[in-house]
Amino acid sequence: MAHPVSAFQAAYISIEVLIALVSVPGNILVIWAVKMNQALRDATFCFIVSLAVADVAVGALVIPLAIIINIGPQTEFYSCLMVACPVLILTESSILALLAIAVDRYLRVKIPVRYKTVVTPQRAVVAIACCWIVSFLVGLTPMFGWNNLNKMRRTQELNASHTEFVIKCQFETVISMEYMVYFNFFVWVLPPLLLMLLIYLEVFNLIRKQLNKKVSSSSNDPQKYYGKELKIAKSLALVLFLFALSWLPLHVLNCITLFCPSCETPHILTYIAIFLTHGNSAMNPIVYAFRIKKFRTAFLQIWNQYFCCKTNKNASTTTAEPGN
Repeated sequence: MAHPVSAFQAAYISIEVLIALVSVPGNILVIWAVKMNQALRDATFCFIVSLAVADVAVGALVIPLAIIINIGPQTEFYSCLMVACPVLILTESSILALLAIAVDRYLRVKIPVRYKTVVTPQRAVVAIACCWIVSFLVGLTPMFGWNNLNKMRRTQELNASHTEFVIKCQFETVISMEYMVYFNFFVWVLPPLLLMLLIYLEVFNLIRKQLNKKVSSSSNDPQKYYGKELKIAKSLALVLFLFALSWLPLHVLNCITLFCPSCETPHILTYIAIFLTHGNSAMNPIVYAFRIKKFRTAFLQIWNQYFCCKTNKNASTTTAEPGN
């Protein structure tokens, strides 16, 4: 029998739905902008599209599943595990897309002359495909056996290995904290974030070296090139910073749960950390709109072509009808 939703759960669900309503249209707009604007067709923006696809999936899939987990329905163990795994897949996909973006920006300033021959559209597609394959392997690892099934069997004293039993579906019930900390965080989250930090520091160092060189009358184009690269690198580094800021609190809480079982973590902190992780999927389109001119131009073009002018045209048609 279903339990009634509490006022706290209702507030949680409302915030999650609001995040989804911002995240899904915003990231669809990013994908749309890249599709219709030729100026957004290079490798960097292909990786940004991959990141946007993951963010759309967070709003359209992960948030509804998180709401289900929050309600805590009674379900079979592996059914609950299937509900919990998508967020792991999409988190890893976002991290690897950010890493691909960082490497791409590094190559643009390190080998600007040979960049287009090294980073071709075909190689970018292969890189994106590899990122998603790795993400599925990392995110589905609990389905392959690294989960809490045996621990729960021992707890419930079920000796028959094939005995099915019903549980209250919650993330920590089925996902092993050892997996979350030792494998997910220490291998697939923290090292890529640190690597990206080093890459961006080197990118900024290379750009500043080029901009600080004595400028001759024939070197205006290189100065313009590196000035543009500096602006884009700052914007993409901000995306990385917001991602780390959004996801690290939850991983820190997971570490506390694993290494200090007796420590009581306030539930409100856990919910804030969850909101930050989901809210991150809504942040990137806002960063692109305010920080990257090509995206801002494309967004305005879409608005004027498909929404603003269309609305005005429909209004004009409606006004003209009585006089026909």
